[in-house]
Amino acid sequence: MFASTNLRSALGRARGLGSAKEGLHHWWAQRLTALALIPLTVWFVVSLISLTGAGHGEFVAWLANPINATAMILFLAIAFHHAQLGVQVVLEDYVTSHALRTTSVIVVKFLCFGLAAFSIVSTLIVAFGV
Repeated sequence: MFASTNLRSALGRARGLGSAKEGLHHWWAQRLTALALIPLTVWFVVSLISLTGAGHGEFVAWLANPINATAMILFLAIAFHHAQLGVQVVLEDYVTSHALRTTSVIVVKFLCFGLAAFSIVSTLIVAFGV
């Protein structure tokens, strides 16, 4: 007979579906990490090219330089954080199951944090000759 009418207001229908107030922070974090990775990636590529043909000893001596060790740690930390942010966006956009999406985001965060910690500790071990 009559078309189904929804008596809820537009505000009532939108409640719970709006901004989580996290998007802008996430967007800025992605942009800032990408910006920081530009000079660090150039440094990393130039360093790899300059180390072509070098032996283990030359590499250890290169990484023992405080500037190179610091730049390597910054590169690793920022690259893993940037990767985590990017994968999180993909998961949030394309995984429809809320439980699977939440679980996947948590796993990716822990994985990136663990790999970053492992990489930084490894860099410190080589740099300090432990």
